[in-house]
Amino acid sequence: MPLRPIALLALAALAGHSGGAIAQVPTDPQPRACPAEVPAGATCHTGEDGLGGFYWIALPAGWKPETGVLVVHAHGGPADTGPATLARGEEDLKRWAVTVKAGHAWAGATYRRGGFGVSMAAEDTERVRRVFVKHFGPPRRTILHGQSYGGSVAAKGAELYATVDGPNGPVKGPYDGMLLTSGMLGGGTRAYDFRIDLRVVYQYVCKNHPKADEPQYALWQGLPMDAKLTRAELANRVDECTGVRKPAAQRTEQQKTNLANIVNVIKIPERSLIAHLNWATWLFRDLTQLRLGNRNPFNNANVRYTGSTDDAALNAGVLRYTADPAAVAELAKDSDPEGRINMPVLSLHAVNDPTAFVELSSAYRETLDRAGKGNLLVQTFSDESEHSYLSDPQYPALFTALLNWIDKNEKPTPQTVATLCKGYEAAYGDTCKLLPDYRSAPLASRVPAR
Repeated sequence: MPLRPIALLALAALAGHSGGAIAQVPTDPQPRACPAEVPAGATCHTGEDGLGGFYWIALPAGWKPETGVLVVHAHGGPADTGPATLARGEEDLKRWAVTVKAGHAWAGATYRRGGFGVSMAAEDTERVRRVFVKHFGPPRRTILHGQSYGGSVAAKGAELYATVDGPNGPVKGPYDGMLLTSGMLGGGTRAYDFRIDLRVVYQYVCKNHPKADEPQYALWQGLPMDAKLTRAELANRVDECTGVRKPAAQRTEQQKTNLANIVNVIKIPERSLIAHLNWATWLFRDLTQLRLGNRNPFNNANVRYTGSTDDAALNAGVLRYTADPAAVAELAKDSDPEGRINMPVLSLHAVNDPTAFVELSSAYRETLDRAGKGNLLVQTFSDESEHSYLSDPQYPALFTALLNWIDKNEKPTPQTVATLCKGYEAAYGDTCKLLPDYRSAPLASRVPAR
């Protein structure tokens, strides 16, 4: 059955196709001063990707394609709706300058626009790889690195470009291996379930997002397109209800109860409450209204919430929503990994990641197992409580382990990576925090099944 016109528009929105007269040819890389975080002697280049995005490229001193490794980086987010900026790519290069310090070239796209669009971002990431090859030569090895939301982007890209057209038919794609760090690896149809849970539980407890005297809307919409609510105003509402920005001793008893009920049911740390509500507001608005034609991909109709002071009242009182099957299908097509990979994959996740639950690693492991590709995945975990960036020596250890797997067929174990990491501590000035015996629990242990 043909898709309805709105569905066609939604697919185009997810993919990022504008339909306008946008230049299709990327500009040539132009020399640019490297950020201070990049090691001395490196050279940096920037350009426009021809679709509205930008890219940054950094090469270590003495890097040569015939012996060198290129790391193609898929960044986190997604950022707010709006045009791409060169500054975003600079932020990523600063954060991942450790890659250049490890001796590898680095290339990263900003994506052509803000907002949700996993396959679009995967296309933009592959686009910057092609720019690199055209101007600096085909590297000996190419690693696809996805961080946070970029983990979802890389996982999708690894499948989209697992094979490419050759003169005699399909051949293996350009990526030799994939590194996933702090990845949102459940796909769009699973990774954001806890945020619809957060919206309904928060509203049940606090009743101020929206307030009673404001226009009411389905919470899966995130926020009406014409609403003027700002992040600062939402943070004030959260603080008024929960006291989350105050020291615990300064919270009222009601605030303490409200906060405990929310974070205990949703299983998130206090410090990430406002950030997750931001995503469940502005990201949801972008995803549901701009990308999916104002249709709902989220379902909590039969979820049983536990952990509050009165679970019976909570479950009787929270708002319930049923997903639109067409919206779910389109979101899955855009963002859900299927496990169709043909390269080694190494991952790292902090066990107390406050943003992307460590249990999302289990969701990806189950995806690859179902696809018969579980042998291509090795997962590592660290005793850390951060999301965006983990202990420095862990990254060169991961690169080395992955390249040994690719070049020498030496499949690493978590203990292998931990041992390699110790060897990098002195040069990288930090402590390895890897937990070789850890294995992530199923996602359903953290987010109620539905």
